[in-house]
Amino acid sequence: MDKEKLKQCLMDTGCHEDTSENILKQYESGSMENMFRLLKKERCRMMDEYHECGRKIDCMDFMLRKIESEMNKNNGGIKR
Repeated sequence: MDKEKLKQCLMDTGCHEDTSENILKQYESGSMENMFRLLKKERCRMMDEYHECGRKIDCMDFMLRKIESEMNKNNGGIKR
């Protein structure tokens, strides 16, 4: 992969700018092991964000189901 393609891929994935710069420096110096390590670390960070978003969506789904259930019990009104 050439440098420009790598740079574009890092941008496309939403990689943090400082991490992207560090990865590109490792690429330029030929330090593939360090580059690989940084990419794996960034992937872990992204997976943490992904799972956090999933938890938020689960909570939102729970609230929607509860509200929908309340509305159905009260003929469209919400009990207060």
